[in-house]
Amino acid sequence: MALWVTLLCSLVASLLGGLYLLGAFRRRRANEPPLDKGHIPWLGYALDFRKDSSEFLKRMQRKHGDIFTVLLGGYYFTFVMDPFCFGAIVKESRAKLDFKKFASELVRRVFGYQSVEASHKIIQLSSTKHLMGDGLVVMTQAMMENLQKLMLFKMNSGERERTWQEDSLFNYCYNIIFRAGYLALYGSEPHQGADNKEKANEHDRVHSDELFYEFRKYDRLFPRLAYAVLPPKDKTEAERLKRLFWSMLSVKKSRQKDNISGWVSDQEQSLAENGVPEYMRDRFMFLLLWASQGNTGPAAFWLLFYLMKHPEAMKAVKEEVDKVSRESGQEVKPGRPPINVTRDMLNQTPLLDSALEETLRLVAAPILIRAVLQDMTLKTSDGTEYALRKADRVALFPHASVQMDPEIHPEPHRFKYDRFLNPDGTRKDFYKNGKKLKYFSMPWGAGISICPGRFFATNEMKLFVFLMLTYYDLELLDGEEEIPPIDSSRWGFGTMQPIRDVRFRYRPRF
Repeated sequence: MALWVTLLCSLVASLLGGLYLLGAFRRRRANEPPLDKGHIPWLGYALDFRKDSSEFLKRMQRKHGDIFTVLLGGYYFTFVMDPFCFGAIVKESRAKLDFKKFASELVRRVFGYQSVEASHKIIQLSSTKHLMGDGLVVMTQAMMENLQKLMLFKMNSGERERTWQEDSLFNYCYNIIFRAGYLALYGSEPHQGADNKEKANEHDRVHSDELFYEFRKYDRLFPRLAYAVLPPKDKTEAERLKRLFWSMLSVKKSRQKDNISGWVSDQEQSLAENGVPEYMRDRFMFLLLWASQGNTGPAAFWLLFYLMKHPEAMKAVKEEVDKVSRESGQEVKPGRPPINVTRDMLNQTPLLDSALEETLRLVAAPILIRAVLQDMTLKTSDGTEYALRKADRVALFPHASVQMDPEIHPEPHRFKYDRFLNPDGTRKDFYKNGKKLKYFSMPWGAGISICPGRFFATNEMKLFVFLMLTYYDLELLDGEEEIPPIDSSRWGFGTMQPIRDVRFRYRPRF
């Protein structure tokens, strides 16, 4: 009898423990945000969230208001949709709110890289040195030279003809920017003497195109890989691709390249000095590739698409680009050296800047996540204080809460290339409830997790568009082309991608 009682008690204890882990006993406490666990133990709303995060969060906001807690796959996430609270969250000390734990779990799952304590600091220091200030001048020039290598080599070789060529816009933009960025950061094929230079350039063109082809396979798997929901066949393919990139981007192979960027080499050296083994540094190189090149190509696609859809925007931006070229003393004509667009020239393009920022407002949709390390309170703009529990997570989704808010951005679904400029060309301020906003668009994140390479990424996209508008006439094949629907599985991972490509054509202007 005693044995049965013991077994029964153990069974009940296990059952209660399991229910606790599944969240069955979680109740909303005093001063906590509204709690919505859904109807499926442990999973909660994970399936709804993964299917379409944006629509799910809008639905929860309509139901609960600007702050609410939901159960997603065993974790409780408190989403904050009030932009006046953003500052308090992104500036909170790491002793209370920290993003490293979540980020470390993600990069281990997706790239196989086991983060060390110094990883974030190494990335920040190297990015400050090489992707900002004087370092940005060097990297912008490297990107410029590689864009010329990929885009203009036929013009320079005398093969140009003023005939229309057709292509798929998303693939074209992503391909060129990815390959030029890869070559600028990871280096190029070494050569000796001028005779071998073109052979090395051709090797770079072929090799970078092959790399992009494999990268796109991995990129398509990325959302489901991040959520750990890949079916067995795709999981096997993801593992194959990871091993391929660990090999192609390995430390040993990188050291054989010419012109490898200080951004890459400094980080690899710093990791080695911190005791990170070489095989793990190979994985870090793959992480850097996706972080630097996974969003710029898709964003450039949307920018060129919107410019072609809006002739008045295309005309204004093209006139600005031509003006900057003339004032730099460079003229684009057959037989002339290719134009060299510098960082100083890119700093003279307010219309292009606004058009890019408007594009990112429409299509950049990261989710900012922090782990709650201790019980704390959050004060909203109306003075209400909410209690946040230790071990929960706090998340922001600026795309829904500010970037598409019609009070902040009238006609939010419409592309307005000059939205971020006043009539006199100065930067515009944005307001909600009559109060000036600091966070009115957040394509790069914010606070300690803000994208450290945002200035280089911006210059990558601007250089590409600058050259496209300088050298080519561009138009959509279908003048009535509708805006392609986005792939809703990619909400939260940066720049959105279309579910289908768009055909366009281009020809040399001169």
